[in-house]
Amino acid sequence: MLALGLLLVRLVVGLLFIGHGAQKLFGWFGGYGPKGTGGWMESVGIKPGVVMAVLAGLMELLGGVLFAAGLLTPLAAVLIAATMVGAIVKVHGPNGLWSTANGYEYQLVLLVVTIGVALTGAGAYSLDALIK
Repeated sequence: MLALGLLLVRLVVGLLFIGHGAQKLFGWFGGYGPKGTGGWMESVGIKPGVVMAVLAGLMELLGGVLFAAGLLTPLAAVLIAATMVGAIVKVHGPNGLWSTANGYEYQLVLLVVTIGVALTGAGAYSLDALIK
């Protein structure tokens, strides 16, 4: 049952991060692509905006793919956690904890879930388990 639980967590979180990366990189799923995301990033003080949008998109996309597959799970968790730390520090942190005030509640949950899975291991239904 633990392996199934880990698989479910990895798939949901990983696929959502793939989507977030695709929003930044390709404008898919209602995203704005590198130029639009980069413009927003510049507006909140993240410069150079387009470069940072591409880097964040790549980290989210690659981290999401690896996390969902359970491949190199510690690396996947670091990529995802780094984007969440950035979101907390640069965007949501000043608003406090609660997401109802655009705070960092959601980003903190994702950060802790990814690090928790990395520390626990990806589980039996993962590529990490196959290559051990």
